[in-house]
Amino acid sequence: NMLLQRHCYSSAPRLLLRKSSSSSSSRAPKRVLPGIHRIILIRHGESLGNIDERAYGETADWRIPLTNRGREQARVAGKKVASLIMPSDINANTAEGTRSNNIFFYVSPYLRTRQTLREILHEIPSDQILGIREDPRISEQQFGNFQSHHTMQDNKATRSDFGRFFYRFPEGGESGFDVYNRVSGFIGTLKRDSAEYYNDDEAQEEDSTTICIVTHGLSLRLFLMRWFQYSVHEFERSYNPKNAAVVVLERDPGGWFELSPVDRIAMGFPSYQEQERFRLMHDYSLLDKSAW
Repeated sequence: NMLLQRHCYSSAPRLLLRKSSSSSSSRAPKRVLPGIHRIILIRHGESLGNIDERAYGETADWRIPLTNRGREQARVAGKKVASLIMPSDINANTAEGTRSNNIFFYVSPYLRTRQTLREILHEIPSDQILGIREDPRISEQQFGNFQSHHTMQDNKATRSDFGRFFYRFPEGGESGFDVYNRVSGFIGTLKRDSAEYYNDDEAQEEDSTTICIVTHGLSLRLFLMRWFQYSVHEFERSYNPKNAAVVVLERDPGGWFELSPVDRIAMGFPSYQEQERFRLMHDYSLLDKSAW
């Protein structure tokens, strides 16, 4: 039986169907996302709104399309994803090389992310695609409905003074905190999906699946903030990745996921050892700091 019907969007199905297995009396400690080898986060390609913000005044944000350059960027991203999930010649005869290297996609319902995914899929062999699911929780931050260019410029200037995480856009918009909360719920779904397909004993032997999430710049950073427990101040000092950037989290030998140092530095996030949550244990004066 097919694990999931390929090349279709679904609002209900789980990541994969549950595998049948016998229970074990002695189990290793449970790991985050058993069976998952890597997580790939991709920002959409260049959109019409990226080159002309006045487009938001005439077209609903969720209907803003990619530019031709954005489609080309997405194709390049697809080639990189394909290279990551393909076994290399060097280890083709090893356990690493014989992994099934399947991939499951989650995508924001916005047109620019869906078009980005379409271009990516041109580069991925269809027999490696386990499924595709659209999830509104990884959508762009809500800025209101049709957006006046001048009003939006004023709002963004105010956001810079107030702080990007807590500033809420008026007239039905969201704050970064709102997006953080819905992305947190999405991460919970990832964990449940993985746990329902793999039991932890099997997962120790076959971390073979890649999860690829096609989303937006702010949502991508807030996913990383939640995943790695970056502080609000650390988020405020970070930057969106470039259009169609491919951000990779690989599982290390200890079972944890590590953000590529190149991606981490490009976005301005601190190294693990330098995170504020650890520095606070040795310097309580950081709790008084308000200017970053």
